[in-house]
Amino acid sequence: MNAEATSPDQPENETTADTPPRDNKRARTIFFGIIGVAVLAGAAWYGEHSLYGKYQQSTNDAYIQADSVIVSPKVSGYVEKVFVEDNQLVKAGQPLVEIDPRDYRAQTAQSEAQINIALASASGVQAQIQEQRSAIVQAQAQLAAAQADAEFAANEVARYQPLAQSGAETKERLSQLRNQAAQTRAKLASARAALSSAQDRIGTLQSQYKQAQAQGEAARAQLSAADTNLQSTVLRAAIDGKIGNKTVRQGQFVQAATRLMTLVPTGQLYITANFKETQLGLMRVGQPVKVSVDALPGVDLHGKVASFSPGTGAQFSILPPQNATGNFTKIVQRVPVRIAITPGPGTEKLLVPGMSVEVSVDTRAAKGEADTIRQEQEQHNQRAGK
Repeated sequence: MNAEATSPDQPENETTADTPPRDNKRARTIFFGIIGVAVLAGAAWYGEHSLYGKYQQSTNDAYIQADSVIVSPKVSGYVEKVFVEDNQLVKAGQPLVEIDPRDYRAQTAQSEAQINIALASASGVQAQIQEQRSAIVQAQAQLAAAQADAEFAANEVARYQPLAQSGAETKERLSQLRNQAAQTRAKLASARAALSSAQDRIGTLQSQYKQAQAQGEAARAQLSAADTNLQSTVLRAAIDGKIGNKTVRQGQFVQAATRLMTLVPTGQLYITANFKETQLGLMRVGQPVKVSVDALPGVDLHGKVASFSPGTGAQFSILPPQNATGNFTKIVQRVPVRIAITPGPGTEKLLVPGMSVEVSVDTRAAKGEADTIRQEQEQHNQRAGK
């Protein structure tokens, strides 16, 4: 009875005894599988970091910027018209503001009148020069006549003098001829002086003509300046962009060189990223950059390194640090790096200067330069040591 009762239960006891070893084997398989996956994941991460990750230099100290143009008047006056509104898109050459031009038109008219006066004066002097040349011709004719009279009178004295000595002619006649000869000589001297004076007058008139011309040139220069001021009463957009920070109003009196508004070139945006000095070793111009904009989650822009600042941000501050005084604490400096971006038309409309972004520069293209620089410096040190 006992043997028959235990015989059917024997296989069940054997199955129960084999169960724990099978569970342990399954647990070991899962454990080693997890270890393998972890090892593979670590190897993959290390490989990715060695080949890619460690060459990515990123910072969130970066902002969108644009080379904005401050709109300021060249001349002072009351604002007559304002042609634009806040945040309006404008094209280069489009009028923005007009200042009352009446005062500057009056200056232009005054300069034009001065030019006309100078031209009239020059014309009058030219007429006088022509008259003086005629007077010179007349003086030359009078001089020739006086010379002829003087020669004739001198010949008469020479002819009558022997006759008077011989008694053929009276001494009174000889005295009259000598008197006439003296008068003709005086007239000849007067004619010569008149001719010389007339010729000298030409030089004086020519100087007056040059003076009138100079006055005309000065008046033309004044007219050019007045016309420039008149043209400057209309302020036009220097570039394509959007109006911002507009403070001018119609009827307001504005001084020259005061800010009226700012013109932001929304189509010429770039990024200034302030990288730590420890991140710049392999960074070069032209390297690709990935840009993440805080205002556009999940959207990545692409750009490239355009240039590096010639100094750290601290060096260009109003009060640059002077580490030679007082206690010194080393602080990692940051260098502004300019990054050029080319967003699409739709994205470009959403980007404005001042927005925060995060940038990541791929420096893999320069990974071999570190060794080159190190070798170069070692060679230089060796040569310097010799």
